[in-house]
Amino acid sequence: MNSIASGVADVALRRVVRLVAILNLAYFGIEFAVALRIGSVSLFADSIDFLEDASVNLLILIALGWSASRRATVGTALAGILLVPGLATLWMAWHKFMVPFAPSPIPLSLTGLGALAINLSCALMLARHRHAGGSLTKAAFLSARNDAIANVAIIAAGIVTVFLPSAWPDLIVGLGIAALNADAAREVYRAARTERLAAVSSLPASDRSPTI
Repeated sequence: MNSIASGVADVALRRVVRLVAILNLAYFGIEFAVALRIGSVSLFADSIDFLEDASVNLLILIALGWSASRRATVGTALAGILLVPGLATLWMAWHKFMVPFAPSPIPLSLTGLGALAINLSCALMLARHRHAGGSLTKAAFLSARNDAIANVAIIAAGIVTVFLPSAWPDLIVGLGIAALNADAAREVYRAARTERLAAVSSLPASDRSPTI
């Protein structure tokens, strides 16, 4: 009976992860196009984050059937992947700092609102499964949760820019997104390490190897 329930839960998790990957990939194209058009650092960072989320969920879809130790290895790699949007943000922020100009506030807020709707939907779908796939599913849930927080900040930056035309609200939010991703990477790495240690401790002493 437990095996049947486990199989049903696995099918449900795969369905959710597949849908989340599709939604993230679709909105990446929308947000990236708007970011380039209005010159927004925060939207640029968030769009790269959508692409990263799509990649993470595709990796999860592939690795769900693997052993705990192999999932932990992929989880460690995903911790590094979570840093990519932050690095892209720093690059974009540097160029914006050199030539500061305020992005169009209305497209900024509306695109952030659309991103919020997508990320809240993904976070809610993943929340019920976040403990089912170890560090992998936790990576997807944390990423969607952090993105929703970032989207609220993007909307706020657009509203502030209406009354105070400046590049700084957009720049500050973009750098905040980089910080959120760095923290998520740390949490995922810790979850992957815990998962690896648990997998190693369940092996016979002769089969154990040192962990990082």
